[in-house]
Amino acid sequence: MSHYDFSQVEQTQIESEKLTIVLSKMLGKAINHASYQTKQLQGGTVGDVLLVTGAAETIDGEKLSYNVVWKRQGKWERPGDPNSWRREYDLYQSNLGAAFTPALRWPECYHSELRDGDIGLWIEYIDGVSGSDLTIEMLEQAALELGRFQGSITKKHDDLRGISCLGDEGFLMREFNQWHTQSFTYDFLVSEPCRIPGFLKQMLKDGDIQLVEGKSFEYGYLRSRGCNIPEHLKQMLIDMDNRRDEIFAELQNLPVVLCHRDFWNENIFFTDGKIRIIDWDTSGWGFLGEDIASLIVDGMDVARFEENYRRLVPAYLKGISEYMDIPPMDEACILTMTLIKFGYRMMQEYMFSEDPTEKSCAVNALQKIYEIRGM
Repeated sequence: MSHYDFSQVEQTQIESEKLTIVLSKMLGKAINHASYQTKQLQGGTVGDVLLVTGAAETIDGEKLSYNVVWKRQGKWERPGDPNSWRREYDLYQSNLGAAFTPALRWPECYHSELRDGDIGLWIEYIDGVSGSDLTIEMLEQAALELGRFQGSITKKHDDLRGISCLGDEGFLMREFNQWHTQSFTYDFLVSEPCRIPGFLKQMLKDGDIQLVEGKSFEYGYLRSRGCNIPEHLKQMLIDMDNRRDEIFAELQNLPVVLCHRDFWNENIFFTDGKIRIIDWDTSGWGFLGEDIASLIVDGMDVARFEENYRRLVPAYLKGISEYMDIPPMDEACILTMTLIKFGYRMMQEYMFSEDPTEKSCAVNALQKIYEIRGM
């Protein structure tokens, strides 16, 4: 099944000269002219990903059909990771590509540009099974090959350390610390410019939500009488907060590996029996297991959580141990990383929704993590 929907095609102006350069490299033949049409795959306020399709004509008159992806990214600042907007450009200029294998790799880049405040990448179109269509066997293979990739490049660690654009191992802690940092005041939260749902503003005014000084809105909500999440689930998150220093001290004992950091089913493709991974803009050094901690739950139906944990973690550890010695470890630490990354997000989904179904989904997700932790 293709990841892309071709039902709607739009036209975006593309420089013909640049397109012929890209296609000449991609097709391995001198291209004289190419027709094209574009389809937006992803889009936002500072970036677009377009699928460019058409027919290319060689200087000998041969006509070849093609698919290629054009990715444009404007400058923006991800909290704690200000250079992520240009990271894929920098990585394609580095020696990272040599670390991949036929079993697992990223899309090939045919042309890249860095201009003032934005980048442009012409990259390989990856087709195959992705997203919720990935079977547990496909996910297991992705986990195994990720482990092999991370383990195999350990010997190249010093060389790869020279890639200055990679994020650092403090990313996970910064990601978690956002819930422990005051973002908005009471006066702003109840004001007209604030775009939180009206029922939350009313709960603040009625005292059903109490803010905690120096902490996020979500942190205060979790501890307020207006939070109707079952008590044992609230306590699971509160215990994580209370043990924050201890938890991260334990994680520091894990090996540092090169993490993708957006390793979820929409970025994984199973193609001709091989694994292809897209979107490397958040990649960097992190703890062993961070990526699998994401894959277990991110974008997954709750019913898949337990089997994912039961099968993906051993597959990943098997792959990485083929290439590097890993210390004896409690596999539950990977589930702890899952809770660090997604616990508050699940609670936030519950908090901001009035839809009973959406609230139930968020609670069910937390409940399933609670049950797996107790196994």
